[in-house]
Amino acid sequence: MRDYVEIGVGREARRTYDLNQISLVPTRRTRSSKDVDTSWHIDAYTFEVPFVSAPTDALATPEFVIEMGKQGGLGVINAEGLWGRHEDLEGAIARVTENFGDLSTLQELHAAPLNEELLAERIAQVRDSGVTVAVRVSPQRARELAPVVIKAGAELLFIHGTLISAEHVQTGGEPLNLKEFIGSLDTPVIAGGVADYTTALHLMRAGAAGIIVGSGVNTNPETVGIDIPMATTIADVAAARRDYLDETGGRYVHVLADGDIFTSADIAKAIACGADGVVLGPVLARAAEAGGKGWYWPSTAGHPRFPRGIIEPVGVAGALLGTDASGADASGTAEDASATSLEVVLHGPSNEPLGELNLVGGLKRAMAKCGYTDLKSFQKVGLAVR
Repeated sequence: MRDYVEIGVGREARRTYDLNQISLVPTRRTRSSKDVDTSWHIDAYTFEVPFVSAPTDALATPEFVIEMGKQGGLGVINAEGLWGRHEDLEGAIARVTENFGDLSTLQELHAAPLNEELLAERIAQVRDSGVTVAVRVSPQRARELAPVVIKAGAELLFIHGTLISAEHVQTGGEPLNLKEFIGSLDTPVIAGGVADYTTALHLMRAGAAGIIVGSGVNTNPETVGIDIPMATTIADVAAARRDYLDETGGRYVHVLADGDIFTSADIAKAIACGADGVVLGPVLARAAEAGGKGWYWPSTAGHPRFPRGIIEPVGVAGALLGTDASGADASGTAEDASATSLEVVLHGPSNEPLGELNLVGGLKRAMAKCGYTDLKSFQKVGLAVR
């Protein structure tokens, strides 16, 4: 039963829960973490771990995306970021981090014209490495850019904004009807973010192979008043998936959680609420291969008129003792510490106790302690509100 509270005469609000407000409840025989299978299958693609990187230049250099694939996850390229705008990608990212307190630098870099040939060349570099190629486009530019990135080698297409619907309408432009658009493509589409059951169900009916729940790390709560309660919303969208599965007689749509996920515990709780996989942002920005070298910003931070994100230091992985809140050395910057490889961030071994390294190991141990050995069955684990 949904819990509603009266916030004033004639006005009610639903009581909802964030991931940090719930905990797992072990009720079965414990298992060995060595017996846990974290593999994730979507369409024709299989991944060793259910981790997707956020589509931001703070993470996705070609080297990072390739390494993400080699480590068993899925790296996502932002087609509308810096990849197709600047030949010197490393130099452009360095300008962003050097001017972290002034978003106008990031906005200026994003204002450069998009060079489709350069974008295609970099996508092809990832494709030639042999890893699965995933590319993100916005709903506003999906019709224009999808053919470009698919021709260049994209195998999974993310149509991704902070919040989207099954039909994007704008004055003076042609509406993007996702059902028609997805139906015209041979490439599987993962769409989001969504914040409710109804929108998720509409996107499933539009043909999406996956739904992104949440809007990642941004300043939506401060700028537009939207703050998605991830535990509740993941569970709601998982219910939409179940209803759609019954409606279609067996078509399964995957759910990816994108928001409030910073540790291995958050990953475990997101999957326990019903997610098939998670989108990771700041926790991956700590890896040596990440473009931002210890700095993170969402793609929305570069919006030309209304940025909804900040450039923030997240430090480097493994820098625990003698650091400030950002993870940087108290007497220097994030770059002063010795960065840890993406392999260690994902697979360990860890030298810190807060769940920011060996994310796969943390997930496996959570599942094993609760008595589960695969991701799908783990969605049935008991939950408690704290």
